[in-house]
Amino acid sequence: MTGALLVTGTTSDAGKSVLTAGICRWLHRNGVRVAPFKAQNMSNNSVVVVTPGGRGGEIGRAQAMQAAACGIAPDLRFNPVLLKPGSDRSSQVVLLGEAVDTVTAGNYRALRPRLAATAHAAFEDLRAEYDVVIAEGAGSPTEINLRDGDFVNMGLARRFGIPAVVVGDIDRGGVFAAFFGTLALLSAEDQELVAGFVINKFRGDLGLLRPGLDMITAATGRPVHGVLPFDLDVWLDAEDSLAYGRTLGRPGPPCGTAWLRVAVVRVPRISNATDAEALAAEPGVRVQLTVEPADIADADLVVIPGSKATVSDLAWLRETGLADAIAAHAAAGKPLLGICGGFQMLSERIHDEVESGRGTVPGLGLLPVEITFAARKTLARSAGAGLGAPASGYEIHHGYVSAGAPEPLLRYDDGRAEGAVAGNVFGTHWHGAFESDEFRRRFLTEAARLAGRHGFTVAPDVRFAGVRERALDVLGDLVAEHLDTDALWRLIEKGPTPGLPFVPPGAP
Repeated sequence: MTGALLVTGTTSDAGKSVLTAGICRWLHRNGVRVAPFKAQNMSNNSVVVVTPGGRGGEIGRAQAMQAAACGIAPDLRFNPVLLKPGSDRSSQVVLLGEAVDTVTAGNYRALRPRLAATAHAAFEDLRAEYDVVIAEGAGSPTEINLRDGDFVNMGLARRFGIPAVVVGDIDRGGVFAAFFGTLALLSAEDQELVAGFVINKFRGDLGLLRPGLDMITAATGRPVHGVLPFDLDVWLDAEDSLAYGRTLGRPGPPCGTAWLRVAVVRVPRISNATDAEALAAEPGVRVQLTVEPADIADADLVVIPGSKATVSDLAWLRETGLADAIAAHAAAGKPLLGICGGFQMLSERIHDEVESGRGTVPGLGLLPVEITFAARKTLARSAGAGLGAPASGYEIHHGYVSAGAPEPLLRYDDGRAEGAVAGNVFGTHWHGAFESDEFRRRFLTEAARLAGRHGFTVAPDVRFAGVRERALDVLGDLVAEHLDTDALWRLIEKGPTPGLPFVPPGAP
């Protein structure tokens, strides 16, 4: 069998990434050799993949999560084009893992044929290598202003004759109108490939929803292939969970007598904020993303995560009063952690002629280092130890420590120093380090001590890899139990459904 399916959505964050992962896990558990694919992703959440030749490259974190659902290692071909926004008007272009250009809306059109050719070649490679490829679309397939030259949504489906399903988030409201409108604004040729719909995040009595399912099928000639219930266990690696005021995960009760309250600053160009998910997997640790100085004042541990625009986001911290709240938190002796761009913001000075072009700017002055931005980005998988425990992670950064010799937070296997510690302030360039279980436990124990949370005790047996595997199994279970998997099999094996009706008016 050599099949494929495209998962599109009525909007961004409709559930494409998690549905793709769920279908991948369901197929994998049925013995199918399956791979994920997203021709072009726009995200600052990425991971480093090391090629067989030893080169490091980036793909979207969602595609790495989907690869795990397939039981395979991440591959640069799973996300051949990654756009990393650095501002509202420009994005860094990562092509097969390597940063090759910076684009704006004005010059993207000229680069698009090269990007499309690379994405098409990657898809063809994967179809030749795997039994099934589950492709994820981007945004909505009905971006009528972008349909010309599209190679991610219906452009990909048309080129390779792939059937598509459309997922909609009923939690947002208006899902039936979104389904109808999505279909009705596609050309007749695109509509021929849209085989049905999936509803995501439903809460309540399915019997009350049933008339709506029947009516949308009658109106479009296409079935609803299933209704996925809202599930609080689906939160890892999901970018739509990174919202202001959102508590990550489902924090379990503490092992000791006290909770540890963690505030993660949701900077505008947040990058790899999923680092905080490993902390949120621990019982008794409440992790909240925030933009409020008051939340910083109430927190035991404050985390400044990565940023795709370090200097700009540092200026935003000062403009919003968050910089003062962070400084007051540190002055009170409570723990403060900076990761990658957040680490750079904690420095004394930042020398940046590369990312922002602003030259030398003052940092927050909480760690005795200076940061200089290099033209070439560091992309690496890293391993070593910190706080007396083994640790590993990955690095994606232009900035490096160019002055200062602080106590390191970590050391590489070869003995080189990494990161910095100055009393209650910690910094590291390593993403993913807190997925190392013993290192995470020791850090949280020290953070609780510094915060005066003497009743907090880490659990001795939390395995973050196991937490992620269970989450992927939940997705597979949701697909198996709530979708018409026979219909999915038919689409994957036989391709688009013949004879589907046209829904007017079609593309403008």
